[in-house]
Amino acid sequence: MARYKPNLLALLLVGVMTSFTTQASAAPKASAFFAGGCFWCMQPAFDKVHGVLETVVGYTGGKTIAPTYEQVSTGTTGHFEAIKVVYDPEKVTYEGLLKIFWHNIDPFDDKGQFCDKGPTYLSAIFYTNLTEEKLAEASKKKVEESFKRPVATLIIKANQFWPAETYHQNYYTKNPIRYKFYRYNCRRDARLLDIWGPDSKH
Repeated sequence: MARYKPNLLALLLVGVMTSFTTQASAAPKASAFFAGGCFWCMQPAFDKVHGVLETVVGYTGGKTIAPTYEQVSTGTTGHFEAIKVVYDPEKVTYEGLLKIFWHNIDPFDDKGQFCDKGPTYLSAIFYTNLTEEKLAEASKKKVEESFKRPVATLIIKANQFWPAETYHQNYYTKNPIRYKFYRYNCRRDARLLDIWGPDSKH
């Protein structure tokens, strides 16, 4: 039996080392939720950010369970087209994500965003805790002070986020021509440049 002890010890050591390695390599995760009009157009900007691990487009802010795109589009479910940003807080801060958000929306539009109008397309920040709420409010105040005009963007306590249909995920990479045509005709980038100048990112 003695000859098997070294092998058993080696297996135990490998198991312990594997556990430590897995824990060390697992990046911390946090999620942020934003609405900026058409959710297709919000993904590219966040996908480029160092520290963002994943983005998912979907629906939030309403009461209907597991809503479909068709239901949300009626404007009767209370949902916003939104984006969930999963990120590593050690590489990018929530404040950093807020900055990206502001530079990709028209904060003064109280009827929607760009060519898309209606409650589904209103801009909003959905906070999940008190810290996020305070940071969101502070960032909104900063934008108002910078432009010396009221900001229409809503700040709302987050509720259930429902991922949109697979067809809508990463639409800009799966249908690049249609996406660019839509974005151009919506004059999104022209308006962003008008508001934010060279700080606009897309």
